[in-house]
Amino acid sequence: MQQVFDYHQAFSRNLGWITESEQKTLRGARIAIAGLGGVGGSHLLALARLGVGAFNISDFDKFEIVNMNRQAGASVSHLGQPKIEVMARMARDVNPELDLRSFPEGVNKNNVDAFLDGVDLYADSLDFFAFDARRMMFAACEARGIPTVSVGPLGMGAAMICFLPGGMSFEQYFRWEGQTEEEMALRFLVGLAPTMLQTSYLVDTSRVNLSERRGPSTPMGCELCTGVAATEVLKILLRRGRVYAAPYTVQYDAYLNKLSRTWRPGGNANPLQRLVLSVTRRRLAKMRAAAAASAALQPR
Repeated sequence: MQQVFDYHQAFSRNLGWITESEQKTLRGARIAIAGLGGVGGSHLLALARLGVGAFNISDFDKFEIVNMNRQAGASVSHLGQPKIEVMARMARDVNPELDLRSFPEGVNKNNVDAFLDGVDLYADSLDFFAFDARRMMFAACEARGIPTVSVGPLGMGAAMICFLPGGMSFEQYFRWEGQTEEEMALRFLVGLAPTMLQTSYLVDTSRVNLSERRGPSTPMGCELCTGVAATEVLKILLRRGRVYAAPYTVQYDAYLNKLSRTWRPGGNANPLQRLVLSVTRRRLAKMRAAAAASAALQPR
C-alpha cells in the first residue's frame, strides 16, 4: 500500500535534536546552493532531509564518468543528464513539497539578483576554480546581508569558513584583488585550511596542479563537507550554537583524526598566513617541476 507523504511524519526523527518550533523555521527557510557537483548535490539532499522547505539551485553541467567517485547524483543511469535536473528529482523524492527554483544556466551577473531573492543563507558549492562566479556570489551576499557557509573537501577531510553579515568579508579574508588565477587558487586553498593537514598523506603529488585546474578528490571528503555544512546551516538559521566566522576557519581530517581551528586576523594578509602561502607556493613549484621531469622521461 502506497503511503501518502506527510511532512511532519517524514522529518519527525529530527525532533529531539531540534524542537517542533525549530523544524517549522527550517520548513520556512530558503537556501541558495550554487553548484550541484562534488558537495552541492549532497548539501541539497542533506538539507532537504533536515526539512528545509525551499531552495534556489544552479548548475549548467551534466554528469560525466569522472564524477563517479564523489558526486551524489553521479550514476550510470544519470550520465549525460543535467545535474540540476537529476538533483531536483532526487530532492523531490525526499520531499515532494519542496519549493525549488532552478537556474540551469548557472549563476552570473544577469541572474544573481533573482538567484538570491528571498534567500536566508547561501551554501557555497561552486567548483574550486570558479573564481569569477565565487567572487561575485560572496560580494552579492555581503551586499544583501546574507550569511554564507563554504566547506571544501581536502583529502579525506573538510575545511570550513563562514562569513556573517557585518563581519569580515570574503575579499578582506582571501585577498584576491589583482591576483592571477593560480594565486587565487593558492590563496583559497591556504585560506580554507591554514594548517594544511591533508598534505601529510598525499601519495602522488603529480595529481595536483593548480595552474592546470586539477586535483584529486575522495567521496569521504565530500560527505564530511556536507555534514559540516548542514550543521552550520542549522546553527545559523536557528540562531543557536557558536558559529566560528572569518577570520576563523575549521578543518577536520578523518584520515589523521585531527581537528584544527585557526584564527587569522587579516586573513591572507596575516604574517603567519603569508608564511604558509610562501611555503606552499614553493612546495607546489617543486611538485610541478617533478611532474614535468617525470613526464619527460616517459617513452613517447
